[in-house]
Amino acid sequence: MIDPRALTGCRHRVHLDTMYPQAVADVPEDVGVQQRREAARAFRESMRERLMDGAGSESHSWVIIDPTTRASQRAAATLRACAEGVDRIWGAVLPDEHDTGRRARSELLIRDRERGGYIPVIVVNHKVTDPGSGAVTSGLDAWAPAADETRKVRAQLRDQFRLAQIHRMLERNGHASPSAQGGAIGYGGECILVHDLAAVMESYDARFTDRVAVARGEVATAPSQVGECRSCPWWPDCKAALTETRDVSLVATGSRAEVLRAAGVHTIDALAGWDGPAPEEWQGNGFADTVVVARAWLKGVPLVRRAEEVTVTRADVEVDVDMESYQEHGAYLWGTLLTESGVVQPYRPFVTWDPLPTVDEARSFAEFWGWLTDTLESALAQGKTFAAYCYSRSAEDKWLLDSATRFAGLPGIPTVAQVRTFIDGPHWVDVYQAVSDQFICPNGKGLKKIAPVAGFHWRDAEAGGEASMSWYRDAVGYDGEPDLSQRERLFVYNEDDVRATKVLREWMTDRAAADVPLASEL
Repeated sequence: MIDPRALTGCRHRVHLDTMYPQAVADVPEDVGVQQRREAARAFRESMRERLMDGAGSESHSWVIIDPTTRASQRAAATLRACAEGVDRIWGAVLPDEHDTGRRARSELLIRDRERGGYIPVIVVNHKVTDPGSGAVTSGLDAWAPAADETRKVRAQLRDQFRLAQIHRMLERNGHASPSAQGGAIGYGGECILVHDLAAVMESYDARFTDRVAVARGEVATAPSQVGECRSCPWWPDCKAALTETRDVSLVATGSRAEVLRAAGVHTIDALAGWDGPAPEEWQGNGFADTVVVARAWLKGVPLVRRAEEVTVTRADVEVDVDMESYQEHGAYLWGTLLTESGVVQPYRPFVTWDPLPTVDEARSFAEFWGWLTDTLESALAQGKTFAAYCYSRSAEDKWLLDSATRFAGLPGIPTVAQVRTFIDGPHWVDVYQAVSDQFICPNGKGLKKIAPVAGFHWRDAEAGGEASMSWYRDAVGYDGEPDLSQRERLFVYNEDDVRATKVLREWMTDRAAADVPLASEL
């Protein structure tokens, strides 16, 4: 059976999953995958409640398919509801098609009152639109597609193919809307993005045919590194095979590897010897960096300098900051490390241990913001320079702005304008950007990849963003009594992150130029 996720995932994994399912049956599921699944489940449930409690819900007849029953029972219940003309069907499951290989389910089926049949709507825990124009959207309470001048479509082929598969299965059962439309409710849940499925049906059919052939062993596949590999149970075996052949995808992942193979470059050695412009089909910039990464891989070099000098903003008063959040529920911990005139103060966390979401988050955020801005103003008043550092500012910026918005008007909460002034000003320094500008990073640019080059190592061998999500659940007692040892573990993890940022920027100032080879030296 071909689930829609296989249509945009790794072809080789489809082959391995189909031919050797028992080989990975006992491999624990990746923690990050578990957490994303849980976050998606929680979002779907919240959207079900919003839709059923919406302003227009009383005008709709609803059927909720019992998720505790067998798949065949759910499919039968879904078809009965369709035959009865129910307006909205939640948790719809369509009968597996053993001859074609199709399998699918839809969070919501909306009856097309004008033309008959049903329009599939999926609920996904990622963004489906961005600010702009050109999207077609519908409100949540009534299906009424219209041009939306406030949103543009964020390309999500996986959503379109999933909707196309559901539409094909509705067609087979005589319940597809002639409109050939589908919808996606994305993160934020403000509207339904409307997709014209007729525009993707040809490419969907071709992709589905390919995946069926792969699953049946009619088409040969080979490993190649893609983004999916990091959470795939087959990756250790694939990585060993790719390393043995020095496959080019180890340094140029995904579609870039396909472009290189089409240009006759199959190995890292061949890429390292490339002399000339990028292949015609190469997307975007960065080809020269990719060649350098290949040369670094061959020499075992973890980091490469772009230029003779390495610099990063420094100040008399320095604060390193790292934030911890839980899914999209809030930011529960702001960790800080203050260094003034070379003297390092003790690590200082601002935290709430009330399970998120909680208004107590406003208190801890207000305390953090007050301390940070007081430190800034005090430094400037004394004629000293000030800099606050983070590593990859996007997450910190998001929660600074989001916290100011959600808790506006509560004691100590800054305005959005005040937060904007700070994050857009000269005192907020992203060390990640400084690394990106001055280094080529063969192993990735994450803090846990770069800081060890500077000599820093985390005390907890399992430290990582995804692991910390599980620690947090235990720390606040989502699934039982709070585990205080996990709170301490989170403090250690967060403190190590801020100290890693400090060690990295100081290394960039003092030793990086001597420790790291120039690209031209490779």
